[in-house]
Amino acid sequence: MLEVKTVSAGYGALTVLRDVSLHVEDGEAVALVGANGAGKTTLVRTICGLQRAHSGSIAKNGADISAMPAHELVRHGLAVVLENRRLFGELTVRENLRLAQTVGRRVRAGRMRFSWDEVTTLFPVVQERMDSAVELLSGGQQQMVAIARALLLQPDLLIMDEPSTGLAPKVVKDILLVIKALRDRGMGLLLIEQNVGIAAEITDRAYVMAVGSIVHEIGRGEWQSFLDNELLVKAYLG
Repeated sequence: MLEVKTVSAGYGALTVLRDVSLHVEDGEAVALVGANGAGKTTLVRTICGLQRAHSGSIAKNGADISAMPAHELVRHGLAVVLENRRLFGELTVRENLRLAQTVGRRVRAGRMRFSWDEVTTLFPVVQERMDSAVELLSGGQQQMVAIARALLLQPDLLIMDEPSTGLAPKVVKDILLVIKALRDRGMGLLLIEQNVGIAAEITDRAYVMAVGSIVHEIGRGEWQSFLDNELLVKAYLG
């Protein structure tokens, strides 16, 4: 589904990513974990077209998306929830979601995975605040709107950058339940997460990033052995 091959990227003369390779198969839930500054967000920005790779390739279902602008990725079934969410704060929740629904219907016709009712049912709080301006919502409520908006783009692969950061434990629990429901429906997931406990709970396997490179892979069934190895966790995650 998604294949990143030997990607290097950065900002001007500063190289942040060095020969990063990873893949996500159809319906698979994969985590990318690492300490702050490891390069995780730069990799997300590069995959979703906000940052141009210096070298290497990125493919979605066999199509090269390396040089594709971010707005074109929806056609290839890719949706991203960035750490800063990028919602339209002055618009209502309903208006934010309707915009995404319109785009999803136009570019993903015949590949509709989520109806309006299905998406809003996943987030009861979102239903209650439909006519509120997004900028008036709490951080947790905004995160729910961001995920709902991404689903209405009708992706088969959803990338989430640090979905639990800065949120209250109760909100994190609610969001994790939604992510698990998406995984159980066969949605492909790439979860970028600093909290390895959360990543281990909801993904099949993982890549560990440090100093802009993939330094370790956690295979299926290997999460517990990784978490039990204190030296390994401390070395890679601090």
